[in-house]
This record gives sequence, structure tokens and C-alpha cells, in this order.
Amino acid sequence: MMSDPKHIADNKNLNDYGIRIIRWFLISLGAWPQTSASNRIKKLAVSMQIFIFWTTMAIIFIPCVLYMGFEETDIKIKLGVVIALDSRIVGIISYWILITRNKDIERCIQHMETDWKLVRRIDNRKVMLQYAKTGRFITTLCATFLHGSTFIFNVVKTMETRTVIIDNKTITIHPMTCPMYSRILDVRFSPANEIMLGVQYLSTFIMISSIATVCSLIAVFAMHACGQLNVMHTWLNELTEKKNNHLADQRLAAVVKHHWRVISFVQQIESIMNKACLAELMGSTINMCLMGYFVVMNWSAFDKAKILSYFVAYITATINIFIYCYIGEILKEECEKIGDITYMTNWYRLPHKTVLGLILIIKQSSYIIKITAGKIVLLSISTFGDVIKTSTAYLNFLRTMTK
Repeated sequence: MMSDPKHIADNKNLNDYGIRIIRWFLISLGAWPQTSASNRIKKLAVSMQIFIFWTTMAIIFIPCVLYMGFEETDIKIKLGVVIALDSRIVGIISYWILITRNKDIERCIQHMETDWKLVRRIDNRKVMLQYAKTGRFITTLCATFLHGSTFIFNVVKTMETRTVIIDNKTITIHPMTCPMYSRILDVRFSPANEIMLGVQYLSTFIMISSIATVCSLIAVFAMHACGQLNVMHTWLNELTEKKNNHLADQRLAAVVKHHWRVISFVQQIESIMNKACLAELMGSTINMCLMGYFVVMNWSAFDKAKILSYFVAYITATINIFIYCYIGEILKEECEKIGDITYMTNWYRLPHKTVLGLILIIKQSSYIIKITAGKIVLLSISTFGDVIKTSTAYLNFLRTMTK
């Protein structure tokens, strides 16, 4: 349907096609940008939603930190709690970025819509649409794996029953993935146990949705930038095929202007998302280490449910960080490819002054346009390999220390 020329001509539908899933996530989190025309009741409702979500995450996170620091002494149990806390820290950082940078996210979305308006040719729009489909596929994949694995992990954990004796009474409870500090609230008794389990599930949904939304935003924005760069490939190849060379300067100016537009867009993505990428990089490394550790430790007892839950969570963390690194790698390659294509054009057919202008494009493409984690680590396939090696090294260290 979307490849039909009639639909390709519709800018709004095409842009909406790429960001539809992201918009659902942002609205559900209260992070969708509010326009000045929004009424006061709607703005108040969104503010209340954000306040409730922050409160929900704090109710679970703070007592869990206190429990690990002051109540629990068993190192293996503490390591299990670190898994839950690590994911929540990444989720909190992601949610904070979505809330505080929503205006910048809105500008990126408007930038995409403007690009659809500027590119009018059907063949160029088909290229952009193909990359929009790729971004949407990555969004769906990321959201499915994150929510699915988290649901499995939490269900396996909370469906277990634990029997405790309190004042000569035997009580059966469902353990929480984030244990609570007993001096704040004793969740061993009903209905506190059931209520806090519900709050925990809501907190987990907010956390995972925030992480998935950040990953989806990076995927959609980066794929859009790759689509724009591929449109430039076509323009550069056609630059010397036109018969009217006296218009070559104008065509080259359009190419250079478009190139700078793509560069500024990538810089916006980097500015918005670099802190979230750093949190995800560190969080995934820690989680992969701990998940692998618990898979190995439960293997001797062959607890199928626990092994499955930890293994699925490990695979999800691996896929998630791979998506980040893959996006960074593809975007870097596409930016560098511009210089190669410019050099390989039939530049000798152009006027001499116009040929000198091509040097600007080659020079600019020599600077690496990249997505980084906190402006420290370049996201690339080699970085993904480093994450795997680091998490495995710490896994072996934990096994040695806890024998």
C-alpha cells in the first residue's frame, strides 16, 4: 500500500508511517511534545501522568537500593538484585531524557517531515520509504524483545512461592524482583504483597517502554538520515549526466545544502541520545555479565524456568546493544560513502569551477559523523565485540570469586 505512487506523494502519511509506533510509546509515557494549542486540562493530565510515573519508579527503586545496601548480606542474592536495579537505572535515565528533551525530539520529527516535502521525485521517495520500513522493523523488533523478555523474567520470578514463618504462622508469599526494605514496608503480608507486585509491574512497564522508545528513536532517526544520504548518491551520480552544464553549479549547491542538512540532523540525534546510549552500553554490559553468570550457576541444578528466563534476558540485552552498535556502524559507513561516490563521479565532464566545489563534499565526508555513548565510545560493530568480551571477562571473574 505504501509503495503506491498516490501514497508516496502524501508527506504526512509517509512521515507518520515511520514514527507511528514511537508516537504510541511517547504518548503512553506522557513524553509526546505538547503544542501551545493544547488545552490546560490536557496539559494538567499529562503532568499528573508524569508525576505518577516518577513516583511509581521511586517507590520501587529507592527501597530496593536500601534493601541491598543495609538488609541483605548474601552476595549471590545481591547480584540478583543488581540485575533489576541496573535495568531500572537505565530506564530512569531514558525516561528523564524523553521528558526533558521532548522539544528536541519534536524538532527532529519536524525535520523528517520537511525532508519528505523537499524530496518530490518518486524514485527518491521509494528509497526513503525503504529506510523508513527498516527503521520501523527495528522499532518493532526492539519493543517485542524488550517487553517479551522482561515479562517472562518477571513472571518466572514472581510466580514462585516462598514460605516464611512469622509469629508461629506459616505464610506463602510471591517474591519481588526488586525486594523492599522491610523497615519501610514489609511486603510479606497481604495485601501489601499483591499491591506492591502490581506497582512493580507498572514500574517495569514504564522502564522498559522508556528504553525501547529511546532505541526506537535512534533507529528511526538514523535510518531516515541513511535514506537522505542514499538520495544524495542518486543526485551525485546524475550530476554529470545532465546536458545543461551551465546549471551544474545550482545542482551542486543543492547537493551541498542537502548534505549539510543531513549532517545537522545527525548532530541533533547525537546531542539528544548520547547520554542514553552511554547508560545502555554500561547497563547492557553489566546485565549480560550477570545474566550469563546466573545461567551458568543454575545449570548444575538444571532449573529450567530460571535458566530460560535468564537466557532470554541475556539474548535480549545482546540484541539491544547490537542494534545500537549496528545503527552507529551503518550511519558511519553511509556518511563515508558520500566521499567515495563523489570521487567516482564523471567529474571531468563538469566545468572546472564546479569540479572544485566537489572538494567540499569530499572534505566534509572525511570527518566521521558518528553516534557515540556519552561522547566517549563510538557505537560500532567493534564496540559490540568489546562489550561481549568485557561481559564474558567479568562473568568468569564472578564465577571465580563466588565459588
